Amino acid sequence: MIKTIVAIQVSPSQSILIRHGDITEEEVDVIVNAANGYLEHGGGVAEAISRKAGASLDEESRRWIREHGSVETGQVAVTGGGHLRCSKVIHAVGPVWQGGKQGEPSQLESAILNSLLKAEELSIKSIALPAISSGIFGFPKDLCAEISLKTAIRFYRDHPHSKISFICFTNIDSRTVSFFREAAARVKSPEV
Repeated sequence: MIKTIVAIQVSPSQSILIRHGDITEEEVDVIVNAANGYLEHGGGVAEAISRKAGASLDEESRRWIREHGSVETGQVAVTGGGHLRCSKVIHAVGPVWQGGKQGEPSQLESAILNSLLKAEELSIKSIALPAISSGIFGFPKDLCAEISLKTAIRFYRDHPHSKISFICFTNIDSRTVSFFREAAARVKSPEV
């Protein structure tokens, strides 16, 4: 079961939700996969999404790599959703944490923003993202939560007519959810 922990109403038709639960169970148009550059879905959220989506997601991922090459950090690729409830999966390549001095915060912001821009391009109405890079890539969860929420709020402010009604940050790990809850309390003010 997925539970909404915090809702940030950015405009009458645009909300950011912090949710606790399994992202593969989200009933949204698109889910974002925390991917590596080769779209090999072998661990963490990527493995869970791949397992639930079925073989078609892995086949499409391999085909995407053959046709386009590896996905750069901060960039995205799109495949179908396979057996997931969503129609598409946006594979966002976040940075591997190297102490924060190699541009990791801006790379994470790019991965999130490019996911939202791709969803906008696809005329998506709802999207769920995990805490990109905060698992096996080692990005600090508190910083990830803050960057994620600030990027989503800025996206809505820069795209006031966006068709995306809901941006959900959905995580199964309670500790990650608590970092997002704490970050939400800090970023709810209009001075983001």
